[in-house]
Amino acid sequence: MKKSERPSAGWKREADAPSLREVHKSMAVPKTGSSFRKLLAFMGPGYLVAVGYMDPGNWATSLAGGSAYNYALLYVILISNIMAILLQGLAAKLGIATGRDLAQACRDAFSKPVGILLWIMCELAIAACDLAEVIGAAIALNLLFNIPLVWGVCITALDILLILLLQSKGFRYIEVFVIVLITTIALCFAAELILSTPDLKEIAGGFIPDRQIIENPQMLFIALGILGATVMPHNLYLHSSIVQTRNFENTPAGKKEAIRFSFIDSTVALMLALFVNAGILILAASAFYQHGHTEVAEIQDAFKLLGPVLGTGAASILFGVALLASGQNSTLTGTLAGQIVMEGFLNIRLSPWLRRLITRMIAIIPAVIVTLLYGEKGTNDLLILSQVILSMQLSFAVIPLVMFTSDKRKMGQFVNSLPLKIAAWAVAAVIAILNAYLLFSTFFK
Repeated sequence: MKKSERPSAGWKREADAPSLREVHKSMAVPKTGSSFRKLLAFMGPGYLVAVGYMDPGNWATSLAGGSAYNYALLYVILISNIMAILLQGLAAKLGIATGRDLAQACRDAFSKPVGILLWIMCELAIAACDLAEVIGAAIALNLLFNIPLVWGVCITALDILLILLLQSKGFRYIEVFVIVLITTIALCFAAELILSTPDLKEIAGGFIPDRQIIENPQMLFIALGILGATVMPHNLYLHSSIVQTRNFENTPAGKKEAIRFSFIDSTVALMLALFVNAGILILAASAFYQHGHTEVAEIQDAFKLLGPVLGTGAASILFGVALLASGQNSTLTGTLAGQIVMEGFLNIRLSPWLRRLITRMIAIIPAVIVTLLYGEKGTNDLLILSQVILSMQLSFAVIPLVMFTSDKRKMGQFVNSLPLKIAAWAVAAVIAILNAYLLFSTFFK
C-alpha cells in the first residue's frame, strides 16, 4: 500500500492512546481454525450496541404507534433498523481500520472549539439517554415492587458497582451480562406475543409502506418519533471503540476480516433489537388497538392494562421484567460511552469509577428533582425531553462518521465504496431532515 493510501496519511496527528485502555485488545482472536470459531471471538460488541435500540426511551413511541394505528407502522421500525445496521457497520469499520474511535477522529479533524462543542453535545446526549434508562428502571421497580419512583431512581446508582465488578473480571463478562439481559427482554416479549395472539397476516401487511402516513399528520409525527429515536448517537462512539477490544492482526488482511465479522456481529444483534421493537408495537396493536384502547402512550398505562386485556396478571409482570432489564442494560453501555467520549474528545483520563459516577449523577439529580416535584407525570415528560435531546445530537455524530469513512486519505483501502457512500449520505440526510421536522413539531405544533 502506498504511503498516501495508508489510513494514517489523512490524519493531522498520530492516534492518541486508545479509549478504554484497560480492555483494549484484551480479547484473543484465534489465528487458525474455522470461520465460525473466529466469528464467535468477535461476537459481543454488537449486543452492547443493540441495547441502545431497545431502551425505555423507545418504548413510548412504539406503544403509541401500535395502540393508535394497529400494525401500520411496522415498516418504519424496519427502515430504522436498516439505517442502524448501516451506520453501526461504518462505526465499527472506522475503529478497526484507523485505530481511532469516532470521538478521537473528531478531535483530530476539527478545530478545538468545534471539538469541545461536539463533546458537550455528546455528553448531553449521553446524559439524556442515561436519564431515560434511569427513569425506565425506576418505573419498572415501582410497577413490579411498588417502590416509590424517587427511591427507584436512587437505587439505579448502585449499578456503578456492578459495572466495575464485571469489568475488573474482563470485558467478556460485561458482554455476557448484556446478552443475558437482552435474551430476557426477547423471551418476555415472545411470551407476551403468544398471549396476545396477534394476526400474522396483518403483521406481514404492516411491513409494507402505506400512503396514509402522508395523509395523517399525527401518524407521521409518531413515525418520525420512531425513526428519530431509534439510532442513538452515543452508540456510534461506543461501537467504534469497543470493536478494538479484539486483538485482531494489525494488517490489511486482519482488519478486513475483523470488519467483516464485526459487521455480522452487529447485524445479528440489531435484528434481535428489531424483534423487540417490533414486538412492543405488535403487542400494543394486538392488546390495545384491537380492544379499543387507542391512546396508550405511557409505560405505566400499558403495564396496568395488559393484565386485564389479556386475562392474566403474568402479562403485566413480563412487561415489567422486560422494562427493568432494558433499563439496567442501557445504563451499562451509557456509562461506557461516557468514558469513551471524554477520553476521545478531550484526551482526559479519569478513573473508571469516577467517570461513571459523574455520568450517573448527571442523570439521577434531575430525575430525583422532577420526581419529587411532579411525580409520575413529570417523569414521563422528562422521558420525552430526553428523546428530543437525543434527536438534536444525532446528526452531529452521523455526519462526521460518514465524512471520515468516505475519505480515502483517512481510510485507505477501507474507504466506503461509491454505492455505500451514496447510501450513507442518503441516510445522514434523511436523519437530519426527519429530526429537524420532529424538533420543529415538538416545539411549535
